[in-house]
Amino acid sequence: MAPTDPCWLFGYGSLIFRPAIPFVERRPARVRGWTRRFWQWSTDHRGEPWRPGRVVTLAPTPDDICWGMAYRLDEAAETILADLDIRERGGYIRMEVELELDVSVGKAPDASAAAPQTVLGLTYQAWPGNRNYAGPAPLAEIAAQVAEATGPSGTNADYVRDLHTALEALGAQDTHVAALAARLPG
Repeated sequence: MAPTDPCWLFGYGSLIFRPAIPFVERRPARVRGWTRRFWQWSTDHRGEPWRPGRVVTLAPTPDDICWGMAYRLDEAAETILADLDIRERGGYIRMEVELELDVSVGKAPDASAAAPQTVLGLTYQAWPGNRNYAGPAPLAEIAAQVAEATGPSGTNADYVRDLHTALEALGAQDTHVAALAARLPG
């Protein structure tokens, strides 16, 4: 999938707290009709094949909103996306999403506020059926898996905590992430 001009990339997991990509601009953003869930195995970053971790993907939910960060990429967008294709190789695919930029995160809408800027962007999503799709599970089971998993990028528990901290700093509430972070030791 070729990037649009300008190319916007939506991050809803580690791209929020560790983008590790060059970008021209970074703005809070949201996508409608999606929610963030720890339904993807990580066997290459936050776990290993014999003890996979769990990382987030987007699950379609018509009435939900997923908050994250949008990055406007420069003219090297194709190269950046090719590098991200490698980073997200564990079952993720690129997809187009409609992004709402510069929204007031966590605040009630103000009738006098301007409508958010809407742009077409790209994100990575792990569809059910990919080789690393873990799917839904009870929160206690997810927490136990996260607590035990470590990979080349660090512990799975740190991933959850870092994501939770980044979302709080953004002013975004995510009950799934918060509930999982609360179940982790230390």
